[in-house]
Amino acid sequence: MKELIVGVSLLFFLCGGSYLVAQKTTISGEVMDSNTDAPLAYATVSLLSQVDSSLVTGGITFEDGRFSLDADPGVYVVKAGFVGFQAQYIGPIEVNGSQKEINAGRFSLAVDAEVLDEIVVSTERSQTEMALDKRVFNVGKDLASAGNSAVDILDNVPSVAVDVEGNVTLRGSSGVRILIDGKPSGLIGVGGTDGLRSLPADLIEKVEVITNPSARYEAEGTAGVINIVLKKDRRSGLNGSFDLSTGVPDNHGLTFNVNYRQNNFNFFGNVGGRLRTSPGVGSVIQEFLRNDSLFIYEQERASDRRSWSLSSRAGAEYFFNENTTLTGSFQYRYSESDNFTDLTYRDYVGSRENLEQISVRVDNEIETDPTLEYSLTFRKEFQGKDHDLVADLRWQDNSEREQSDLVEAFYSPDFETLPDLDDLVQRSDNQEGERQLITQLDYRKPIGNEGLFEVGYRGSFRLIQTDYLVEEIANGAWFSLDGLSNNFNYEEDVLAAYSTVGDKYGNFSFQAGLRAEYSLIVTELEQTLERNERDYLNLFPSVFLNYEFSGENQVQLSYSRRIRRPRFRSLNPFFSFSDNRNFRSGNPNLNPEFTNSFEVSHLKFWEKGSLTSAVYYRETDGVTENIREVFDDGTSVSFPVNLSTERAVGIEFTYAYNPWEWMRLNGNANFFRSKTKGNYQGQDFSADATSFFTRLTSRVELNKKTDFQLRGNYSAPRARPQGRTKSLYSIDLAFSREIMNDHGMITLNVRDLLNSRKRRYITEGENFYAEGEFQWRARTITLAFNYRLNASDRQRNRGSRRGGEEGGLNDEGY
Repeated sequence: MKELIVGVSLLFFLCGGSYLVAQKTTISGEVMDSNTDAPLAYATVSLLSQVDSSLVTGGITFEDGRFSLDADPGVYVVKAGFVGFQAQYIGPIEVNGSQKEINAGRFSLAVDAEVLDEIVVSTERSQTEMALDKRVFNVGKDLASAGNSAVDILDNVPSVAVDVEGNVTLRGSSGVRILIDGKPSGLIGVGGTDGLRSLPADLIEKVEVITNPSARYEAEGTAGVINIVLKKDRRSGLNGSFDLSTGVPDNHGLTFNVNYRQNNFNFFGNVGGRLRTSPGVGSVIQEFLRNDSLFIYEQERASDRRSWSLSSRAGAEYFFNENTTLTGSFQYRYSESDNFTDLTYRDYVGSRENLEQISVRVDNEIETDPTLEYSLTFRKEFQGKDHDLVADLRWQDNSEREQSDLVEAFYSPDFETLPDLDDLVQRSDNQEGERQLITQLDYRKPIGNEGLFEVGYRGSFRLIQTDYLVEEIANGAWFSLDGLSNNFNYEEDVLAAYSTVGDKYGNFSFQAGLRAEYSLIVTELEQTLERNERDYLNLFPSVFLNYEFSGENQVQLSYSRRIRRPRFRSLNPFFSFSDNRNFRSGNPNLNPEFTNSFEVSHLKFWEKGSLTSAVYYRETDGVTENIREVFDDGTSVSFPVNLSTERAVGIEFTYAYNPWEWMRLNGNANFFRSKTKGNYQGQDFSADATSFFTRLTSRVELNKKTDFQLRGNYSAPRARPQGRTKSLYSIDLAFSREIMNDHGMITLNVRDLLNSRKRRYITEGENFYAEGEFQWRARTITLAFNYRLNASDRQRNRGSRRGGEEGGLNDEGY
């Protein structure tokens, strides 16, 4: 109750603060494409002195084409321009110091036909767009994305890394919140990110990365937010694209994107199918001591995952008028996998010269994963910039089923069948179902000089049910294995309210906000009647201070408090069963992590490039770490526990540079140090890790229709509480060629050229030492074909069309 009173008081304080700084005059307007009447996002706007045409200040337009510039008393001319378009001037505009705001009006830019013929490629939006608070990765500009999945895309995004098992990290931390079109989605998967493997890259418009979100965002995600924006178009008439891909190992895909806009209706849809084979390999060598005796086992893994998936999305928008829309959409995803895993164990005693036994365990698994999602969004824009109301309602119904048949055979050191040991025959059936209802209401209103007030509500109601059965055959009959079979229920309800307020005075701007979240989490084991219920009310403040220097320089100081609630599978105590030597389990007593995040960032633009640099510090209490225990029989179990604290500090650089018209360079480098403190059952699990990862992409225009792209990735070794991960590196390359009068494009890409993308690690404890490596998927080669409807319009509007529309998050979190 005390926290609630403090939170309400702070909200009133934020809403009712007075403004004591002297105001400048704001010159505003909008920049549009004269041919399509679409807003030109990221167009350049310059404020020139009428006396000598010198540059006074400048900026770029927002995604809705609007702009605002601050001016002292004087007489000015406003210039608007965009690559491939003719510049336009409006003026003179006289500022006498008494006006609060002057509307310069509407700039309607016409295509410069002579220039356009020479810059069909260079007029596209940059592959990576940078701002102080977020980075935007435009998928269509990345040649290596063609024919791949959402997981492959994320592994190419600045600040983001994906390990070989599909686990996503942001700046080296796994506490990241992944959204689709700005909202949680069943397309990601139940309890993890498995669903992203079956989401075709061709359905994705862009990926947004927000490293220090404001109070407007849900507080989940201690490292930040990743928003995947799906394709949706609003242009008049019939527009669309068609993508076809094939590759080795088997990687075949077919996707369609289409929209039809007529009068007040806009219909949109996309569908993508994929057929894919993922061969993988791995090995582990483990040594452990028992009663002063050394026992060793080697494990070799060979896997072959064959899957097909279908992802579809359809919807319609109705425009009541130019300011009011209602959007309804439906998403469906279905995937089916036939997974084969072969594990070979070799057991030694004393040394690897003394082989005692060999066993081979074969797992044939069939996995099905249907997902349904419905959403309804109402949007009302009021008079004035950034004055709107958005209401959103969505329902998700997801399920997964994994059925395995397992057989383990035992052999002598000479690989001869042991007559006194029968084969071990087992089967498992794991059924998971998730249902979630999300309601959200957001309101924005301009205040003060260039200020903005926001207030909103969000409710999330989630239920996951799991039925896990493991059986073994004996004397011709199946019987359930105790301690493995159970029914687990997980219920999570989160109610949230937030408010933010911000304003701008000259070159200085600020935003402050507060979010309150009430969480109720209940876990239940039906067979043992174990029930764990916990609820908590938490406050999550955020503060952003920004200053714009001359010469396209900006500096921002930011702070936010975040939470990372345990994921469903982290709480589920069921043991994994594919590998009966190395189990994985959840922990029903796991508590959430809380992080205080501080960041100072700087953004600098030059004529040929830009650089974002940031220094960040994260202070996490109750940090979660996976602990491994090895038992006397050599089997092990890995499970999560809350340690004490983690303190992480780092510096990051993200840059884009075009040294010549035919070459683009962009990259990202992150250096960090993290110190973890904590113990579990009397054992110290502290760790001090210094590491870095870097990524560099070079794109070269070989001629007007042919591009070449090369990307290199490197992750340095990193210490863990129980060992360390070794370095990981990979190289990707791609070629593209425009064909069919620029209506089509062929792309050839090679992912992991050196076949080096493997997770290599060392894990050690008081009585064991293990070293291993794992490769989820071998090198892939993909040939993709893309065909565009209305390609001529697309060329005219490259860089001007609002990618993703409602799916994107603007500076205020939309």
